[in-house]
Amino acid sequence: MDDQNSRDDAPDPAAFIRANMRIAAVPSVPEIRLYSAHPASGLWRLAADAEDAGEEPAPPYWAYQWAGGLVLARHILDRPETVRGRRVLDLGAGSGLVGIAAAKAGARSVLASETDRNGIAAIGLNAEFNGVDVRATADDLTGAAVPDVETILVGDLFYAADLASRVTAFLDRCVAQGVDVLVGDPGRAHLPHARLQLVAEHAVADVGTGSAVTTKPSAVFSFA
Repeated sequence: MDDQNSRDDAPDPAAFIRANMRIAAVPSVPEIRLYSAHPASGLWRLAADAEDAGEEPAPPYWAYQWAGGLVLARHILDRPETVRGRRVLDLGAGSGLVGIAAAKAGARSVLASETDRNGIAAIGLNAEFNGVDVRATADDLTGAAVPDVETILVGDLFYAADLASRVTAFLDRCVAQGVDVLVGDPGRAHLPHARLQLVAEHAVADVGTGSAVTTKPSAVFSFA
């Protein structure tokens, strides 16, 4: 009974985000405004909700802007021809920054893939606030068939060895079937350098800084 009551009292992710996170211009990408974390957000409550439901609580990566996503979003808005008129997948979308940038740049359609259900809620809210259409899925696409898209955007997914291995294998399959892939990354430990060709560089804020003052060089690569 106590477990059931705990689940019944758990916050709805979308309502929680609206009530506790602040809409703010994205560092280095001020054209886009997102629901963003701050010290009083109380994000631990969403993690506790997952734990009460018997799920493994995931760190709230979706609540922060990572350097790889920032550099990729900046590049897309500066070079809209990169995605204009194309079917786009934002892989590991977090709160939807890169997908929203693609939609603003004129993508024909945008699918945002994010396995954290709290991130899914944030994607919907952020896309609505920015006036764009982004469809979100909680499926882990890295183990699935090559999606029906023309461009895949990958912002900062090479920070852990197991994740990097799965993402690299998935992108290899996609490229083999003619899908274009762009990767944004500040040089994380498991970046597959042998498969990457530099496209552009920008200095952008890194995860958790919440400010454009503290920046680091980050790059956009094509994946071959």
